[in-house]
Amino acid sequence: MLVAGSVFAALAAAVHVYIFVLESLRWTSPRTRAVFGTTAQEAETSKMLAFNQGFYNLFLAVVTGVGIGAVALGHNAVGGALMFAALGSMLAAALVLVTSASNMARAACVQGVFPAIAVVLVALGL
Repeated sequence: MLVAGSVFAALAAAVHVYIFVLESLRWTSPRTRAVFGTTAQEAETSKMLAFNQGFYNLFLAVVTGVGIGAVALGHNAVGGALMFAALGSMLAAALVLVTSASNMARAACVQGVFPAIAVVLVALGL
């Protein structure tokens, strides 16, 4: 179960790296604006907020990766704790998104499904 949990954790981290790229590096591009449903003016006005938010997503992915690495090296308690902290934060953010903007349910699922599965599998594996 721990290996399967680590795979889903890696998928969750990959999604959050992708979100980082969209928010911090490509926020004002037409394609990213289409993904987030923003106009050019809205994207320009909010680009510093998105830049910062993107880094939060990157940091969660990095902590998840360090947790996966720790588990791979046999440090299950440390790795599990790191994965639970990062994946739990990802999952909580998805829940905040869907409860604060129900029209963002699809985005919340993209953001939260892999972390939710990973949390269950890692818990079962430990």
